[in-house]
Amino acid sequence: MPRKLLRRSAALSVLLSVLLSVLLAGPAVAAEPSPAPAPAGPELLAPTVRTPVGTRTLDLVDRSRPDPWVPGAGPQELMVTLWYPAPLPRGRAAPYVSAELSTAMIGSPALATVRTHALAGAPAAPGPARPLVVLSPGLGLGRAYLTTLGEELAARGYLVAAVDHRHEAPVQFADGRIELCAICADPDGAAVTLSRAKDIRFLLDQLTAPGFGREFGLRVDRGRIGVAGHSIGGAAAVETLAEDGRVDAAVNLDGDFFTPPARGSVHRPVLLLGEQRAGGAEAGSSWPEYWPRLTGWRRWLDLPTAGHLSFSDFPYLVDAFGARGLYPPEVVAESFGSIDSTRAEAITRAYVVAFFDRHLRGGPSALLDRPSPGYPEVTFLRR
Repeated sequence: MPRKLLRRSAALSVLLSVLLSVLLAGPAVAAEPSPAPAPAGPELLAPTVRTPVGTRTLDLVDRSRPDPWVPGAGPQELMVTLWYPAPLPRGRAAPYVSAELSTAMIGSPALATVRTHALAGAPAAPGPARPLVVLSPGLGLGRAYLTTLGEELAARGYLVAAVDHRHEAPVQFADGRIELCAICADPDGAAVTLSRAKDIRFLLDQLTAPGFGREFGLRVDRGRIGVAGHSIGGAAAVETLAEDGRVDAAVNLDGDFFTPPARGSVHRPVLLLGEQRAGGAEAGSSWPEYWPRLTGWRRWLDLPTAGHLSFSDFPYLVDAFGARGLYPPEVVAESFGSIDSTRAEAITRAYVVAFFDRHLRGGPSALLDRPSPGYPEVTFLRR
């Protein structure tokens, strides 16, 4: 297994343990469950447009495949969060995660106090069939850490489906049971990438089936589908694009590649948005070797002040809980970089939205054609 994946898995363990120590020490979060309502925690960045967003969860079982990581665990099972435009800004905001899942993730219920913007169980706004974007998270992190990106895309008119892959992060299923990460200590990058591509293809089968979403007024545009992912989820997004003709475009947010694409090359649009990769293969990046296999529209953009986790909610939450200064300098450099976490989230949202607007909606997108004075931190490495 590539050393970079091992190093990032080890760094994540440090990140979670330090965040845990801060949260348990903080006066606002009880270490033991309490019948009193949870105190209000930090609020995620709001979508940049004012469209209300609804959200629901799906528990999906793929009976055609056994669990890929735990023998005898039964068929593969996925947990999915949907975000989509809602008609009115009324209702209760969905929790970031439950107190039980937060405890499984970081040893504290604190993440359950994080405030989101999507309305739990809201109906879908009337309108045409929605383009679909699937989001796949980094190993060990879980889909919740892509909530800000998911809410942004939904506010802009997309149906978004963020998927948790069983035994690849702590996951809570619809019956309340929590399954932990079974492979985080020794992941096989190629096997995870290929397994996730199968998961995403199964998810697409479910979301594009006749009648999906009818009960809450949602229609999926089967002709406009994109996949994006962070870390190994980004590699899986591009692999799914290579394998599945239903997918029109893919985004890889700082994910190393561990296997060549299915059929040898990828002919449809791909955006690579990463951090500190200007050194190419010498810096441990697999992107230079993979780049010639991208034979369609392509961009390789670099955010040199970022860290590996800057394309997720994690650094923003670390800052919101006041924990960044407690990390060792090498962990900060690897995981957060020097960029402000709010700015990193803004850049990620802007470029991902521009990419899907261009390739799923046919809209203009000068942001992807040349460096922008609005985002001077972003470097165009290759195109």
